[in-house]
Amino acid sequence: MKTLIFKFRPRKVLLPVLASVFVFLPMVTMAQHGQSYLVNEKEAGSFGLYENTQTAPILIDAGDYPGIASVAGWFSSDIEMVTGQSAKIYQSELPESSQLILVGTLGKNQWIDQLVAEGRLDVSDMEGQWEKSLTQVVDHPFPGVEKALVLAGSDKRGTIYAMLNLSREMGVSPWYWWADVPVTQQESVYVRAGRFVTDSPKVKYRGIFLNDEEPALGGWVRETFGGFNHKFYEKVFELILRQGGNFLWPAMWGKAFYDDDPENGRLANELGIVVSTSHHEPLGKAHVEWDRYGSGAWDYSKNSKVLTDFWTTGMERMKDYETVVTVGMRGDGDEAMSEGTNIALLEKIVRDQRKIISKVTGKKAEETPQVWALYKEVQDYYDKGMRVPDDVTLLLCDDNWGNVRKLPDLNAPPHKGGFGMYYHFDYVGGPRNYKWINVSQIQRIWEQMNLTYSHGVDRIWVVNVGDLKPMEYPISFFLDMAWDPTRFNAQNLLQHTEDWCAEQFGDKYAKEAARIINQYTKFNHRVTPELLNAKTYSLENYNEFERVRNDYRDLTLDALRLYNLIPNKYKDAFDQLVLFPTNASSNLYEMYYAVAKNHQLAEENNPEANQWADVVKECYDRDSLLSVHYNRQIAGGKWNHTMDQIRIGYTYWQEPRQRKMPEVKWVKVPEVTNEDLAFQEADGYVSIEAENYQMARGTDKIRWEVIPDLGKTLSGVTTFPQNEYPEENEQVYLEYAVDFESTGEFEVHVLVSTTLNFNANKGLRYAISFDGAEEQLVNINGAYRGELGEWQATRINQTSTKHQVDRAGLQRLRIRVLEPGIVLQKIMIDTGGLKPSYLGAPQSKLIKL
Repeated sequence: MKTLIFKFRPRKVLLPVLASVFVFLPMVTMAQHGQSYLVNEKEAGSFGLYENTQTAPILIDAGDYPGIASVAGWFSSDIEMVTGQSAKIYQSELPESSQLILVGTLGKNQWIDQLVAEGRLDVSDMEGQWEKSLTQVVDHPFPGVEKALVLAGSDKRGTIYAMLNLSREMGVSPWYWWADVPVTQQESVYVRAGRFVTDSPKVKYRGIFLNDEEPALGGWVRETFGGFNHKFYEKVFELILRQGGNFLWPAMWGKAFYDDDPENGRLANELGIVVSTSHHEPLGKAHVEWDRYGSGAWDYSKNSKVLTDFWTTGMERMKDYETVVTVGMRGDGDEAMSEGTNIALLEKIVRDQRKIISKVTGKKAEETPQVWALYKEVQDYYDKGMRVPDDVTLLLCDDNWGNVRKLPDLNAPPHKGGFGMYYHFDYVGGPRNYKWINVSQIQRIWEQMNLTYSHGVDRIWVVNVGDLKPMEYPISFFLDMAWDPTRFNAQNLLQHTEDWCAEQFGDKYAKEAARIINQYTKFNHRVTPELLNAKTYSLENYNEFERVRNDYRDLTLDALRLYNLIPNKYKDAFDQLVLFPTNASSNLYEMYYAVAKNHQLAEENNPEANQWADVVKECYDRDSLLSVHYNRQIAGGKWNHTMDQIRIGYTYWQEPRQRKMPEVKWVKVPEVTNEDLAFQEADGYVSIEAENYQMARGTDKIRWEVIPDLGKTLSGVTTFPQNEYPEENEQVYLEYAVDFESTGEFEVHVLVSTTLNFNANKGLRYAISFDGAEEQLVNINGAYRGELGEWQATRINQTSTKHQVDRAGLQRLRIRVLEPGIVLQKIMIDTGGLKPSYLGAPQSKLIKL
């Protein structure tokens, strides 16, 4: 068996060996430059996490943080996904086992503290640190125990990360549940001897904001969990922790995190998720709670007593939880405050809110982390001189479109509370919402967030992820970068995408999957699907619209090819993460390109406009079918409602309540038959598909019939019955009208199917002439005697004759058959400009006689 190399270490790891120390090179879901601490072959001093069909038991201390036991349950389940066998969990008693996994927090686990006191475990570089984790094999830690794998944390989350990092090393993707990423089972799993310590994250609070979550996320949550309760949020908390995050702004469109289910807050605190509230929900009170319980105006100058009581209940509710308390005030419903609002009033609001915090907690206000969001017009107040106490974190913001608005002055005195950044992958607002699918390039995310970090913004990074599900990859990138922004540069961004894809789909398919993700987000970053329309790209200049449509079409074909190659176990994940966003976005490009062509041709009164109108309808219907596929077929319908977000039919910034097909135009087509039309010479040739004859002549026994799709281009035309032979000089022919602009001797090429001379080698003959001139007789295969010719392999028999055309204008070409079995496909007349091609020149334009 070969050594397993797991690429997705989300933390920097330091590995001392004996007396020396060297850097175990880092991995933030990027290229692994060092070895993993996991292998599947036993090595000297290694620990058998799963060996000889046995898993090592897990030992935790009942006196540790309650969340450690909960995550130990996840960890045991992870081991079962990898090995087929879960690990038994023991609390406060040593299991009878020669090897055990010892999990705990410094100062909260008696056995880990004992090893430290005995000098068996060095934690000098961890004590008092933020979210650091230790993974170390210790020999003979206790009587009767041969080896212990110590997973220790400097604090609660450090311990949690120690377990979940190891799960990720074993091959459990953070997206195993949220994107149905399969886990590959292993025959054995060992942890190498050595000491592995993660660095503390460089950004203190790192997380996501569930926002604009109706109708998609809301519909799915209500159907799956019955509401935004702790059962739903446990899945969200788990995802954040597995990604190395620790922070959440919960969903707030008609929802109240603490009020909807009291277990939400308790569970978040237990698992180490720092819950804050969005920029316009002070002191933990969701805005909808004002609708439920408030009275009077949302106006502090007129209703301060009611608002103070309202905020006090919010603070009392979360006083025992680890939180970052939002302070300040915006207008009702996340609107701007009134124009008359003055800075002095807003500063008083913050002072009074801090009094509430101090009164409820019994501590000085500065001992409770707080944040003031400089969102939209609030930044204007700050720019005009409004200030809050120095311990309050200033949460800066982008412009809702991924462009950072304000950064700290590098020459200004340090701000004790530090700075944060509120970023967007989703937005509801002008000029138009973008909330359906991922439109965020990691290149732009990196460039703007690297700019942010370089200006000292490292206290909070929180990103609006909308419905969460369509934003899987940028969420991973954002949280990976938040742990250590310094690991990223302009040259290794695609490597991150490739390694992330390897984690989801395996190494073999990673590069191509990453290329597709990289390209589709580049295309969607140019213009969001909600803003895309028939006028976005130019039809006339540089073939721009056709080129971008074709680029997306080609990318979708590549995604479909990879989907068909990838093993079945990965297909659901690949569909969600790669194929669907590419295919569905491409379909919109097809639709709006068709709208543009329809409008252009309708203005010219060209009947081809109607064909493009049909394409618009097909794409519009396909968009709906793709949503049904995602909602009801991927993963057996697990994600129903996830693609309910409207993306077609916008008329202003807000989404329509119902999707609506773009308007198309129809051109009234006059009743015209082939008898009224002629093929026009242009560019030195005339090309005619055989079925487009002006006149067909048969007999009472013989008829002409088109065989659709036969042959190399459009169709074939031949006589029936196929055993009925024309009499000598009987007129069974097709006639074609041609409008010549030049004169001279022209070569006529008649392309027929490769029918052999089945009539005793006599051959199959036709006669050809212009306007009653003398016929030329052509035997298409009289010389065939059984040898294989190139014309059989190329599926066409091309015959040629030369004709003198002495006058320009309308002339009629007649082809008369003398035997059945001649299948005409195409006629080409070379008037001096016909060029060689495998399929022959495209059909010439028809004009009305």
